[in-house]
Amino acid sequence: MKRVNAILAHPLYRECYTRLEELEKDRIFCRHQMTHLLDVARIAYISNMEQGLGIEKEVIYAAALLHDIGKYVQYEDGTPHEQSGEKIASEILGSLSEKDAFSDEENRMILTAIRGHRRLREDADVLEKLLYTSDKASRMCFACPAEGECDWSTEKKNMELKI
Repeated sequence: MKRVNAILAHPLYRECYTRLEELEKDRIFCRHQMTHLLDVARIAYISNMEQGLGIEKEVIYAAALLHDIGKYVQYEDGTPHEQSGEKIASEILGSLSEKDAFSDEENRMILTAIRGHRRLREDADVLEKLLYTSDKASRMCFACPAEGECDWSTEKKNMELKI
């Protein structure tokens, strides 16, 4: 997982993650902190193995850890976080050292998955669909103390455990 750890240690990742943490410190609804990011990664990896998709573990974890990195931008200026996140992730991935870099195809897969993780396209790439479904499955509305105050539709809420 050295490439994933290189992302976590990247100065831009740390800066964006810290800004997001600060903006969400008093948030009572779903947060986009490390617990959520790792839940998405683990669900995606398990699903990948169960479905025999063959996506490399580090690619899945990289996409999961980066998928909400643009959320602070959405809070600050309204830019959808999948758009700002793709841009930030591209900068991070493009500046990794040669020994920590993902291939061009892996970068393409990761960035496509980040861009598509909020709305599933009909012709979604495999990782894009995996990230989308894992992100949704990670939400534990059934155990959320703020569920009654949440404005998500009943159809959107996870009121049962899903994997």
